[in-house]
Amino acid sequence: MHPRPSRRSALRTGGLLAAGALLPRLPAGQAYAATPHTGGTTPHTGAATSHTGAATDYTGAWRAVPGILDRIRPPAFPRRSFRITDYGAVGDGRTMNTAAFRAAIAACHRAGGGQVVVSEGRFLTGAIHLRSRVDLHVTAGATIAFSPDPRDFLPVVLTRWEGTECYNYSPFIYAYGARDVAVTGPGTLDGQARLGPWESWYRDSGPQGADQKLLREMGSTGAPVARRVFGDGHYLRPKMVQFYRCRNVLVSDLTIVDPPMWTVHPVLSSNVTVRGVTVDSTLYNTDGCDPECCSDVLITGCRFNTNDDCVAVKSGRDEDGHRVGVPSRNIVVRDCRFSGRWGGMTVGSEMSGGVRDIFAENCEINPPDFPGRYPVKHALYVKANKKRGGYIDGVHIRNFTGQGVERDIAFVTMAYNGGEGGTLPVSVRNIHMDRMAIDGAQTVLRLVGLDTDHLRGVHLSRSTFTGILNPDSIAYTDDLTFRRVIVNGQEVPSLPHP
Repeated sequence: MHPRPSRRSALRTGGLLAAGALLPRLPAGQAYAATPHTGGTTPHTGAATSHTGAATDYTGAWRAVPGILDRIRPPAFPRRSFRITDYGAVGDGRTMNTAAFRAAIAACHRAGGGQVVVSEGRFLTGAIHLRSRVDLHVTAGATIAFSPDPRDFLPVVLTRWEGTECYNYSPFIYAYGARDVAVTGPGTLDGQARLGPWESWYRDSGPQGADQKLLREMGSTGAPVARRVFGDGHYLRPKMVQFYRCRNVLVSDLTIVDPPMWTVHPVLSSNVTVRGVTVDSTLYNTDGCDPECCSDVLITGCRFNTNDDCVAVKSGRDEDGHRVGVPSRNIVVRDCRFSGRWGGMTVGSEMSGGVRDIFAENCEINPPDFPGRYPVKHALYVKANKKRGGYIDGVHIRNFTGQGVERDIAFVTMAYNGGEGGTLPVSVRNIHMDRMAIDGAQTVLRLVGLDTDHLRGVHLSRSTFTGILNPDSIAYTDDLTFRRVIVNGQEVPSLPHP
């Protein structure tokens, strides 16, 4: 008989997965998006997707999902094309094309919008700054290759670096305050980070550490953002693609390789779709997609081979995150494949502005036909602490499958990084996992609440796990429940945790 989990132990080993243990996968929601245009001025149109499913698919907290998806409408663009080669771009992999990108984007914006088209070739460039009503379309056989010289990402721009606002090197593709803006494929964005100094700034106690510490002190002490100027002479790596205070954003059908830091990073933005993107980012600290202080976000049909978290929902860091005070909420992740080094689906650790109503479904961990350089350590990774403060309320995961999780299937901690000496109140509650089927992990659950701030409401249901090597570790957790959970062939008793 499988023992009921106690404060420090649960879910022992033994047994095999029964075939057909899970309910069928939910149908993937459709989305319409920018498509290539060749001329004319008729705007692209697409039928709105109802995102309806069987009534039983959207019960409980999931009842919110159809409404969220109905609000997420990828931008439409006029049927005008502006080819970068018409503005002097040369796709030989050697010629710098920054000015050509800038001219084509300006012309497209002045005309009322359309597509800036990158045709076949390898186009070397510095920073690309997008504007409203512009879709940067990278065609098949086309690659935008970013310069390895940090000077090509100056002047500095307002950005957010690990959750703290500052002025820093421009992200490789950047938009500020834009509405109706996109980067679409099927081509490639190549950060070429291995050719530049970026990794050396981070690894082996590189020079980034001093600037990182300085910026965090500035954020914590309330230094005016205008004084937080980094860039030239400093060592904070830029992001790959960042949309800052934008509305109606689309990143679609691209392959993105070798970024210097986080890959796709919408900040303080709403109505965001990231769809059909493959990320190959195996340098240090290169998350896949990090929506930060965003609302109404859909991440769907993407593949992440990362050297950090695959998808990480964030909302600012420490005192600066509280100053901005904007939560991330109403985020849906579905039909993705996770082969990253840390969390598959992650929340935090920069979560000081609050996170609520996160939904992830139909995702695969460590798929054998999409092997990553590093196996996923946690299918679900939720990280907070009393230095961050803030809250996480409502993380809902279902229909995850996979294999070979390196550590815990779900690791929820309120003491991330040892707590960092913080004293702020922190709340993590309402974590739901349903219909999970994963083979291979150290443990199913590692739950770390605090004696001052308990973790509240962790619910695991209708799930089957095999190859689990160790008992769970559960501390300061209230309202932990199991329903129809099978671990190594034995059912976990359906009684709440005391």
